[in-house]
Amino acid sequence: MDNPNGIHYIELSPNPIRFDAVSQLTNVFFDDSNKQIFAVRSGGATGVVVKGPGSTDDTVISFCMSDRGGAIRSIKFSPDNQILAVQRKENAVEFICFQGDQPLLQEIITHQVKNMIHGFVWVHNREVALISNTGVEVYTVVPEKRQVRSVKSLSIGIKWFAWCCDANVALLCTSEGNSLIPVLVKQKVITKLPKVDLGSPSRDVQESKVTLGQVYGVLAVLILQSNSSSGQMEVEVHLLNGPGLAPRLCHVLRLSLVGRFAINTVDNLIVVHHQASGTSLLFDISLPGEVINEITHHTPITPGRSIKPFGLKLPSLSPDGQILPCELYSTHWVLFQPNIVIDAKLGCMWFLNLCIEPLSQLISDRIRLTEFLLQRSSGKQVLLKVVSQLVDDQYKGSLLPVLETIFSRINKIYASWVQLELHNQTAQPSNVKTTTLKQSTPPIVLIEQLDMVQIFQRVSRRPYTESILMLYLQSLNKFNIAAQEELSKMIISELINNRSFDTLRRLVSYSMLLESKSVACFLLSHSDVDSAISQVAIDMLGKIQAHEIIIEVMLGQGKVIDALRLAKNSLGLDKVPARKFLEAAYKTKDDLIFHSVFRFFQMRNLKLYETLSFPKAEQCTEFIQHYNNTFPVDNPSRPPIC
Repeated sequence: MDNPNGIHYIELSPNPIRFDAVSQLTNVFFDDSNKQIFAVRSGGATGVVVKGPGSTDDTVISFCMSDRGGAIRSIKFSPDNQILAVQRKENAVEFICFQGDQPLLQEIITHQVKNMIHGFVWVHNREVALISNTGVEVYTVVPEKRQVRSVKSLSIGIKWFAWCCDANVALLCTSEGNSLIPVLVKQKVITKLPKVDLGSPSRDVQESKVTLGQVYGVLAVLILQSNSSSGQMEVEVHLLNGPGLAPRLCHVLRLSLVGRFAINTVDNLIVVHHQASGTSLLFDISLPGEVINEITHHTPITPGRSIKPFGLKLPSLSPDGQILPCELYSTHWVLFQPNIVIDAKLGCMWFLNLCIEPLSQLISDRIRLTEFLLQRSSGKQVLLKVVSQLVDDQYKGSLLPVLETIFSRINKIYASWVQLELHNQTAQPSNVKTTTLKQSTPPIVLIEQLDMVQIFQRVSRRPYTESILMLYLQSLNKFNIAAQEELSKMIISELINNRSFDTLRRLVSYSMLLESKSVACFLLSHSDVDSAISQVAIDMLGKIQAHEIIIEVMLGQGKVIDALRLAKNSLGLDKVPARKFLEAAYKTKDDLIFHSVFRFFQMRNLKLYETLSFPKAEQCTEFIQHYNNTFPVDNPSRPPIC
């Protein structure tokens, strides 16, 4: 299907893992736990080549093994690549130990059971779980003794199973009742979880219709089924929301299509591929939808579009090489979780990637787009670009309500992170070692004040900038987030430029700006614009009890008596420097002020030193002489006015 405007929101990874394609001599297998692909030639006799993500010529594993009779059904390495498990028969698994990257073929361990093995999964370097028609059993492989020992088992009739390696959970379809039961399988542990509620009466669910994966860190059972009313296909999303809780039907994805489908998960999005139309539908269960009987029904984020066309570069003598267009949605495609596409006939393995920027162009609702981008791993820069466009001149004030909602969405996440950081800093004493790495994992997209300041700076001193800044500040205040220094200074600059001194006074009065010496001094640096700014700065300094700076400001303004009163009350008599105040009083050229200050320090001297004389260390000789010359006859008993 052709895409209008050529926009694609899903693409195949640019450098696929290449392997020998399926042929009469070559079989291909995939291990979804280790993400390794095996190309097995002649049953292994003429070679096995193993590749995985990031494989290079040095990391590719290549070896030969004897064809022991019977076609290979499954082949997987242990997590450390030191034991290879191979299933050729329905009731037996072989374990081949490796030394480096080569097999020790003389030390093959064969484990045979009486039941039919559906498959096996490695749960540890030396532990493997066999899933058969009679249950799940965990074994320890002991290479030194060439033994396989049973360590844990669960008896239950099983028709088929699905495996989620990220959660170590197997979904079992039982023989009796067609129930779907999740089972947690870990080292020496098998835990049976509550079954998936399929409604009443219980329906038969085919293995091909079930996908097991994780969405937003929660195990999800995705079941493809036909809607009983419309006949069109939909996907049920059952979420395992917590330990001991049964997987509950929480969401339904409306496909509005019929035909063959396959499912991936990419960046917490559920991607449903439709082969007939050659399109992929994107669903985000974190976005709101239509709620019916406590189940949220979702439509695609945007109408379905095809995967971006891909050209495979072929070996050629030409510098540019030859490009082979790949058939998308091919019948040879096999999909694995979370985002793997394998074309066995072509010999390619890709990872599906989200094209976040083109996708953002298709979502016209800016609020919905914000909610969407906040959940995407690469959404931050795109979201900042969206916000930047909204505050640009072309929008002026018409979208202020939209901006208000967007600020709220952004700051709700920001506030949670701030509170978490604060809790982690204060919850534990400094001498107690604790692990908070998991708790301190930041949200998927975190937009902080500095990010917003960079956006606001691009539109500074425009007619509407003050309104936008006030909107953002109110949003921070709503979530109890304190304004930081850069934002506070920008708001101050904007208010001063607009001569909005009353607003500035109110913000300081209600402590909505950062109260610090740096911000107060920034205010003081603009005091020449209007005298009101200086008073606002003094008010802020008073809030943080920065009395020394207030005193300096007052002295600079010639308010010597007021400064002296503040120094007396805040610093104490013995801490008030006589020379500084006498010099400031002298500079006012007001004899009354100088007389009052001089007499204040004489009284202080009398109280502290029992004499009217100044200590030599205060270096006040010139001011004593000025006093004697100006007031030759004075009554020492008359108190100063301060």
